Amino acid sequence: MRLRNIPEAAPAIEESPYVFTEEASAANAGSWKSLFSNNNPLYIEIGMGKGRFIMDNARKFSDINFLGIERYSSVLYRGLQKFEAEDPILKNLYFLCIDAKDIKEYFKKGEVDRIYLNFSDPWPKDRHAKRRLTSSEYLDRYNDILSADGHIEFKTDNRDLFDFSVEEINNHPLWHIDEITYDLHNDSKMNKGNILTEYEEKFSSKGNPIYKLICSR
Repeated sequence: MRLRNIPEAAPAIEESPYVFTEEASAANAGSWKSLFSNNNPLYIEIGMGKGRFIMDNARKFSDINFLGIERYSSVLYRGLQKFEAEDPILKNLYFLCIDAKDIKEYFKKGEVDRIYLNFSDPWPKDRHAKRRLTSSEYLDRYNDILSADGHIEFKTDNRDLFDFSVEEINNHPLWHIDEITYDLHNDSKMNKGNILTEYEEKFSSKGNPIYKLICSR
């Protein structure tokens, strides 16, 4: 969800050592692991919102490097504020303020080990289908940046978007669905170790089912 414009967001993001904007992100393509000074797996979340999910992951999995991607500076700023309030600061997490449609400019082939897509914008109008983060166009982009055994984890409460995503994956020549559930929180296998997003907690508290799939090449 796009927040109201926050005037101080852009300057804070530009000045923060924990955030990379377009130019800096492109300059790091192919060398993200060196940023963390280790060779740990690299996981990214596209559309991280205010950052709860990826920060909880970074706390839990210190042996994994995380990058949170958010195109809207006012949204990312709220996540950055929470991140900077951490004591100590998480050493395995940075943020990218970029547009995911250009994701191939910011990562080299096979550089990413996992992609998280959580409660992405459904872009409900048919003419905007290519903008959905699970469209075939995006699946092509993910194919270029994911490692050979990498995979995508996608969660949403939007059934139309989920059905669209299933169809896009099933019709794609490279991708297939490994696991799928139409009621995550009542699926003992897929819900094991599940880390909630802000949206997930909000929607599930209202009784909405959460849909999830995992796909790979």
